[in-house]
Amino acid sequence: MLNEPPSSNAIKKYFNPLAGLQGKLIVPYVLLTLLLAMVGIFVVTRLVTSSIRERFVNQLFEASRVASDGIVRLERAHLETLRLMAFTVGVPEAAARGDAGALQELLAPLAQNHGQELVSVIGLDGREVLTLVQQPGAAGLLVSQGGDFSRLDLVAQTLSGKPDAQGDKFAALAETSSGPALITSAPLRQEDGQLAGVLLIGTSLNTIANDIRTQALADLVLLDPDGSLLATTLAEPDEGYALLEIAPSDGQAQAQTRNLRLYGRDFQIVYNPLIIRQQPRGWLGVVMPSSYIVTTEATSRDLFSLLFTLGTAAIILVGYLLSRSIARPILHLRSLSKAVASGDLDQSSGLRRSDEIGELAEAFDQMTGHLRERTAEAARLYAETLQRNRELADINERLKATQAQLIQSEKLAAIGQLTAGIVHDVKNPLAVIMGMTEFLLGEENLDPTAQHGLRVMNESATKANRIVSDLLKFARQSAPEMSTGDLRETIEASLRMCDYLTRKAHVQVVKDLPPEPVQVTYDPQQIEQVLINLIHNAVQAMPDGGTLRVNLAADQGAAALAVQDTGSGIAAEHLGRIFDPFFTTKPEGEGTGLGLSLSHGIIAVHRGRIEVQSALGQGTTFTILLPMQQPETGEASG
Repeated sequence: MLNEPPSSNAIKKYFNPLAGLQGKLIVPYVLLTLLLAMVGIFVVTRLVTSSIRERFVNQLFEASRVASDGIVRLERAHLETLRLMAFTVGVPEAAARGDAGALQELLAPLAQNHGQELVSVIGLDGREVLTLVQQPGAAGLLVSQGGDFSRLDLVAQTLSGKPDAQGDKFAALAETSSGPALITSAPLRQEDGQLAGVLLIGTSLNTIANDIRTQALADLVLLDPDGSLLATTLAEPDEGYALLEIAPSDGQAQAQTRNLRLYGRDFQIVYNPLIIRQQPRGWLGVVMPSSYIVTTEATSRDLFSLLFTLGTAAIILVGYLLSRSIARPILHLRSLSKAVASGDLDQSSGLRRSDEIGELAEAFDQMTGHLRERTAEAARLYAETLQRNRELADINERLKATQAQLIQSEKLAAIGQLTAGIVHDVKNPLAVIMGMTEFLLGEENLDPTAQHGLRVMNESATKANRIVSDLLKFARQSAPEMSTGDLRETIEASLRMCDYLTRKAHVQVVKDLPPEPVQVTYDPQQIEQVLINLIHNAVQAMPDGGTLRVNLAADQGAAALAVQDTGSGIAAEHLGRIFDPFFTTKPEGEGTGLGLSLSHGIIAVHRGRIEVQSALGQGTTFTILLPMQQPETGEASG
């Protein structure tokens, strides 16, 4: 037998692994991976290219929509500012008198606060009464008078008094001393409905374009109805500027798209009708650079080619490693580890080997067993902790409620003892003072100064007597005379007694009472006293009128009675003290601070509670919770 050369043996040794099972797995895997990588590079680069173009078009049209929405928001802001200025007290009358000074005093703060660049008041003769102009960078307002605005369509339409389909306000693009602007007009009417003049407000198109540019993230072009350039956020004029202007459409205004070459770069612009008051007033164009698309396509193609190449190499390497005999048991243990990590502890490797993988499988099974035991113990302890926490929270809440009630009861008891000791000694001297002052006021030929002093003394003594009487009533809180009755009847009676008060204060009363009777064991007179006090407080909190809602509902053995107003509300720092005796949020002389304390005591005697929720400027809600049935044994506690 001939001996083979050494080089032939080396080649066989190198390729021998590929001839076995490992080679049968690796070679097809490598070929398939390379084929899929080439197909993936082609498909992904084509998809990325089309996606970039589609995203650019979508971004362009989205920017156009945002720009159109910005015009609509500006139009609404103009209308809101017009309404605010037109209904400002004194503006129509000053316009009718031609009082420029008064108009400037009333409108200048509003113009500056709302950022209006132009505010003008036109008289009935079409001549300018006052114009305020805010120029960019200027500290104050420029004032002008006497101009002739009678030929301006906005003024003529408003003075004619004939509203269009949108109402009596008009808007248009007009040329001003500061350049083209969006002008909106509204009539000024006096209290009798007579037309007093025309109010104009305006914002320059340059300002509008710059503001909307920050919202749309694109440059803007504003054209007049003829397609001529009015304003733009683009840089200094370029050779391609002439292409920004478009020929007016013969038919209905439609969106138009075109390509531009500006500043040595490619741009794309989309024109949409400039809609003002639901009428086309020109063209609104959104401009975005499109030159980056080609660059992005090339960059994306190279990037994805590199990523697929690296990914293919990595996949081949990983496939080779996993094809070895160690891959299968390791993958099995990995899947078991994921199951254990997700919470399934009833896992077993099932591997019985004498090598390191067998030791790893045995350690895994021991670990899983210990985890099962400790997890079960932790679950038991956790359940016990939750139960203890719930019990402690319930006890803590009851303790807080009891503590608050005891504190309030101690306050009421202290005030009652103090009042019982001094009220009679105070009322008698007050009665003497009132009697003597009334007697002296009946004398003739009294000095006016003396008469005034006696009246002040009499009024002060009367007020002090009223406070002492309230204190006496507060100190003599009687035990309730409990009886079972329909709580709705007590509510209706309380509202009837307060009917004159609510009508006089222009307060609308809204009742929300259930159709069926709400039977409660209570003292009707004492609960009626509480309701009248709450209704009086609510009416006093609504000096300019408002809405008083009275709601009654029964749920889980308790009746919930809510008295809600739309008044001035109570500050958060006062909510914890409103049930304290002598504490009041009313102006001096309008309350003694005993009404809510007395009400709290009555509700406490009924074994109920009274809660309050309030927000400044929004109103206050007092909620009374009364048990449907009182305990049969023992007296009610305060």
